Amino acid sequence: MKIIVDRDLCQGHGVCESEASGVFKVAKGASSVTVLDESPDESKRAEIELAVRYCPTSALSIKEG
Repeated sequence: MKIIVDRDLCQGHGVCESEASGVFKVAKGASSVTVLDESPDESKRAEIELAVRYCPTSALSIKEG
């Protein structure tokens, strides 16, 4: 899986970081998320799916493959 961030939609709310802190990081005052691991291990899938689901601007998606 690969994590995709739509930088036009991301506003740096940090919900993704709260759901999957080892995968996402939003720096204080930042307007966008940093993906720490764009192709994470499958064991993190449940956390990442929650981050995608709860992103308030729908800026995150998962690409399979």
